[in-house]
Amino acid sequence: MRAITQNTVGGPDVLETADLPIPVPAPGEVLIRIAATAVNPADWKLRSGAVTRLGPPPFTLGLDVSGTVVDTGADVTGFAVGDEVFALVLSRRGGYAEYVTAPVAAVAAKPAALDHVRAAALPTAGLTAWQAVADLRAGQRVLIHAAAGGVGHLAVQFAKLRGAYVIGTARAANHEFLRELGADEVIDYSAVDFTEVVRDVDVVLDLIGGDYAARSLRVLRADGRYVDAQGEDTDGDPRYHRLYVSPSGTDLAEIGALAAAGRVQVRVERVMSLAEVALAHELSESGRVRGKIVLTPWTD
Repeated sequence: MRAITQNTVGGPDVLETADLPIPVPAPGEVLIRIAATAVNPADWKLRSGAVTRLGPPPFTLGLDVSGTVVDTGADVTGFAVGDEVFALVLSRRGGYAEYVTAPVAAVAAKPAALDHVRAAALPTAGLTAWQAVADLRAGQRVLIHAAAGGVGHLAVQFAKLRGAYVIGTARAANHEFLRELGADEVIDYSAVDFTEVVRDVDVVLDLIGGDYAARSLRVLRADGRYVDAQGEDTDGDPRYHRLYVSPSGTDLAEIGALAAAGRVQVRVERVMSLAEVALAHELSESGRVRGKIVLTPWTD
């Protein structure tokens, strides 16, 4: 099969196409023929060596997959060959390929009303957003940084479904988009210091990091919750909660049902071929993508 691999860490130019064996599903796994995958910030952080969770190269990136089950390992129940599925894959052999294996606990049936492109945009961003706001209660005030991004735009919608009052930071060009998704307030971070216009927030979802950590704590209630997706140091503040996304077919099925019913929109900024993966990484790394970039397999 064809797959994107890299033999060293570095810029987008280290990504290359290679011929690799089709993986064999282990017990409790399914083999998926990939119809679409997606780009996440974690991908280019792993590619560059800023994050080392996969260990040293070579490896194949790609956390998000949507496709069709073509084989099953031993002890697999609930899925069969021919089923259309989507999943979050945490593996050294990821979704930038024609085939990938995934444990059944991380896999969900793809709703018929959801095409593979939108399904592939959901696993990492959707699960991160879903798990970040899982404890929100109706009436709480939540501040979401980078609200127009892949995770942020879904978190806005999930928070609204839970009855929260949602404040988002984003460039002015994205304000109307966020209002359409249900945001109650939007702040142009390039023109306004959010610490001067926001107070008494119950929950902060920080998708940026850096000095946003300490600044966010200043607008958070004493009994509030700071949900950090970036791993920033907050000097032991009891309100701090480090967010690590967990693969969950159960959660993903709920997210997929909401998207299929039109209750949640997943924004796909651009669909590209895996042959253009280096350019896709450059676009994602620019921080100017609204929603997600989805990649489809080679066509030649």
